[in-house]
Amino acid sequence: MADEKTMTGEEILKKYDKESNTMEYTGVMAKFVSALAITFSVFQLYTALFGVLDAQLQRAVHLGFGLALSFLLYPALKSWRRDKLHPLDAILAILGAAAPAYMVIQYRELILRAGLPTTEDVIIGAMGILLVIEAARRVVGIPMVCVVLFFIAYAFAGPYLPGLLAHRGLTIDQFVSHVYYTTEGIFGIPLGVSSTFIFLFILFGAYLEGTGLGKFFIDVANAIAGWASGGPAKVAVLSSGLMGTVSGSSVANVVGTGSLTIPMMKKLGYHKDFAGAVEAAASTGGQLMPPVMGAAAFLMAEFVGIPYVEIVKAAVIPAFLYFMGVWLGVHFEAQRNNLKGIPRDELPKISEILRERGHLAIPLVVIVYLLVSGYTPMRAALVAIFLSILVSAIKKSTRMKPAEIIKGLENGARNVLGVLVACAAAGVIIGVVTKTGVGLKLASGLLQLTQGMLLPSMFLTMVTAIILGMGVPTTANYVITSTIAAPALLQMGVPILAAHMFVFYFGIIADVTPPVALAAYAGAGISGGNALKTGVNASKLAIAAFIIPYMFVLNPELLLVDGVTGGLILSLFTALVGMVALSSSLIGFLAAPMNFFERIILGAGGLMMIKPGLATDIAGVAIFAAILFLQLKRR
Repeated sequence: MADEKTMTGEEILKKYDKESNTMEYTGVMAKFVSALAITFSVFQLYTALFGVLDAQLQRAVHLGFGLALSFLLYPALKSWRRDKLHPLDAILAILGAAAPAYMVIQYRELILRAGLPTTEDVIIGAMGILLVIEAARRVVGIPMVCVVLFFIAYAFAGPYLPGLLAHRGLTIDQFVSHVYYTTEGIFGIPLGVSSTFIFLFILFGAYLEGTGLGKFFIDVANAIAGWASGGPAKVAVLSSGLMGTVSGSSVANVVGTGSLTIPMMKKLGYHKDFAGAVEAAASTGGQLMPPVMGAAAFLMAEFVGIPYVEIVKAAVIPAFLYFMGVWLGVHFEAQRNNLKGIPRDELPKISEILRERGHLAIPLVVIVYLLVSGYTPMRAALVAIFLSILVSAIKKSTRMKPAEIIKGLENGARNVLGVLVACAAAGVIIGVVTKTGVGLKLASGLLQLTQGMLLPSMFLTMVTAIILGMGVPTTANYVITSTIAAPALLQMGVPILAAHMFVFYFGIIADVTPPVALAAYAGAGISGGNALKTGVNASKLAIAAFIIPYMFVLNPELLLVDGVTGGLILSLFTALVGMVALSSSLIGFLAAPMNFFERIILGAGGLMMIKPGLATDIAGVAIFAAILFLQLKRR
């Protein structure tokens, strides 16, 4: 594959992030779309303040706004003009609003005749399903649509399938009634979470972006790590981790921080393929960072049935281990190539940054405090939204003007479309799974294939999650993997939270796993490097993400689940030593350059520390100590 030319951040977003490739209207049409988006945000804020509507009504209004905006903002074909509304898009936008509106208007009648749809119900329901699929094609991408169509085909092909996958099959009426008119399909949990928690957190993120918090994070990271060995690469890791606390997209994170950090890395001496890989691996890890976790944390809380704050607490140690793994890979690469940091006199001073813009981080601190204190995510997000506007007014340099506050409402509505449409499309998959029972059938088949052995089952579940996660946004890939892949682990006695976190991690890491690797392609677009090589390097740096899920399934203490302090400290120590061993073996440098056999032995020692157990931990630490001794002696 030939090296790609260096592209601007906007070009990269439009090429690799479907959600950013929107229409660019002017005049009356631009004002109309803005007004519609602002109305959407106002509706969401109103229901959050004064009480949400009945579940199906809230979700129907949410979907109606979402479909209308999706068809107005995302053209059907790439070749169509971006400054003029096509008549087909106008028609689809009207139908996109009308199909969910039918549910609102006919709400009482639909409840009374539940399970017995009229011909009119079936026609409008089928139209609604098709509109969701078309919106998913435009906003999310072809991979998501392919998965949805595969499950729709399975719903009707049941009687013709052999063995384990066979089922009675569904009629058109049964399929439409279940997928469109119940809370187990399109209007199920994913869209319900999107219409409440997720929208408010994305709106919160839009306001934080408007205050300049992203630049603040990069400056803080520069002040902390810019001077160290391989400084700009460590800045990329740290700033991407900070951005990940509120960001919902790996690709957007790559562009937001990478446009500054990748040129700095190349200037320092990093190869362009490695520079892009550092940003891709770090930005993908942002989806694993609490409290938002790519908006999947809210879905996980609903699916697993435990409080949201417990999900956030469980994610802390795995996210720390992941970023430590990427940081170590960067460090060893810098040591191997003798790459220095940026001179301290060229870096901003942390005291000045905090004095000038430290107040911008107050809403983040407050929202974490409120969540830990027992506030609902919706109430905490509401407080944080209003606080972000008030806090920005503390200093003139960060103050948001009235026009910017209104623009934040528009940006929040635009930013939620990718999650909204993905959740609606994922609802079609959930509807088929609940109606046919295919999730449990696949789990049973997997257990038969692996003869009930945990490690082989985990490996096949990992492969399934990575494949399902390729090219699919965070929220959608979690919904799919938790529905299809997680039941196998649950049947083997894996704790429910560990099973869901396992598939979530591997769905996310698909963003840096070739051949799709959208985050790596975005990183290569900025660096001008080879996309495939960037993806391979990013996978090596993100090795922790391939290891950590095995660690917390085998040792749930790392998720802070029923763990005693002593056991947790030992587990964390061996995990950190294992990360050092694996990262150095992949880079080929610990205290000095390593030969092939040292790398193999050290990698094996690192893997030994994955499995909890005194014997394997002692053996792994002993191997690490021996290699380190040889390295120090050689140096």
